[in-house]
Amino acid sequence: MILYPKTYLNNVKEITIELLKENNIKGLLLDVDNTLIDFNHKILEGAKEWCEALKKEGIKLCILSNTNKIEKVKRVAKELDLPYINFAKKPFKSGFKRATNLLELNAENIAVAGDQIMTDVFRRKQNENVYNSYKTTR
Repeated sequence: MILYPKTYLNNVKEITIELLKENNIKGLLLDVDNTLIDFNHKILEGAKEWCEALKKEGIKLCILSNTNKIEKVKRVAKELDLPYINFAKKPFKSGFKRATNLLELNAENIAVAGDQIMTDVFRRKQNENVYNSYKTTR
């Protein structure tokens, strides 16, 4: 079915290096709201260490967010030391293409992690199954 993610997770930190390697994933696009931060804009506990561990293993990370609140995305990106694209207009292709170019990877080696079926998962499925998707509940 087109709207099912590849994997459901309780939170983004459940994405392990082993899971990524099993699926030949070298890059990860991360949503902000309800994925890296909660409703109160608090960064997920342990997210910085999780990002650092993945980067140490050679995984490229990028924040891909639909928010037009640039200061919120900048703050999270700075704290996690990640590049970002805000106002990405997901599920349209443009934001995903920009992120793919920024990571300098092929789409089939990139996964998308987020909490929204229509923006984070739908594009992956619509784009000839070239992005893996992970739906998080927080």
